[in-house]
Amino acid sequence: MSTETSPHTHPDTTPRAGSETSADTGVGSGATPGAAVVVERLSAGYPGVRALDEVSITVGAGRICALLGANGSGKSTLFKALLGLHRPTAGTVRLFGMDPSRARRRNQVSYVPQHEQVDTSFPVSVEQVVMMGRYGHMGLTKRARPSDRLACDEALDQVGLSELRRRGIGELSGGQRKRAFLARAIAQQAPLMLLDEPFAGVDRGSEELISSVLKALRDTSGTTVLISTHHLAGVEDLADEVVLLHQRVLAAGLPSEVLTEEQLGRSFGAVLRETT
Repeated sequence: MSTETSPHTHPDTTPRAGSETSADTGVGSGATPGAAVVVERLSAGYPGVRALDEVSITVGAGRICALLGANGSGKSTLFKALLGLHRPTAGTVRLFGMDPSRARRRNQVSYVPQHEQVDTSFPVSVEQVVMMGRYGHMGLTKRARPSDRLACDEALDQVGLSELRRRGIGELSGGQRKRAFLARAIAQQAPLMLLDEPFAGVDRGSEELISSVLKALRDTSGTTVLISTHHLAGVEDLADEVVLLHQRVLAAGLPSEVLTEEQLGRSFGAVLRETT
């Protein structure tokens, strides 16, 4: 991830000493070879609200990137743009060189939302939820094959839910449910995984397990992981790189260089100033 001020990176002030990183760390120019995510000069919003202002981010393949910002910083809007669910007013998004809609059709991206709507009265099991991640692999019949069942089994094992596979999804605790939806994304076997606030409302044990699973996916299968979060604890250990967002990219680079009191004050303090 690179934080050098260039035509592709637009922090709202000149980077301060110590805030730059080497170009080989993943985020920087949209021309980076082998990039999984390239966002260039992206602006987006809603009637009367400008959520993103010329945001440029590049995430190299096989990296874990934490998109860090307070509520209202534009993280959710950026995720919607990455998924092709929100049309930007300017700029471009490319996932492995493809527009988001094509990337989704080609099973290049999986998504774990912050809140999953669950009808607790509907009799769907944990295993059935995880198997939904395999639908893109099943063809027109949508019948599970041995390879689909194996992927489902492995995903359940990775998140520690094998023994609860036949339990109703509505019977799980918040942390267990989050792990089940992570397992669904794992079973999809997409090379890019987006997670929106994966640590919100989970217990410490689930948080540690989710972090461990994400690092294993990066190390064993080269999965690129982009995490949207305002949860500071554990980010430095989990992420290869961090982007601080408040409508614009305020800082980007290695966790040790971005997660400083000064940089965090710029990101989270901006929201506090606007609400006081």
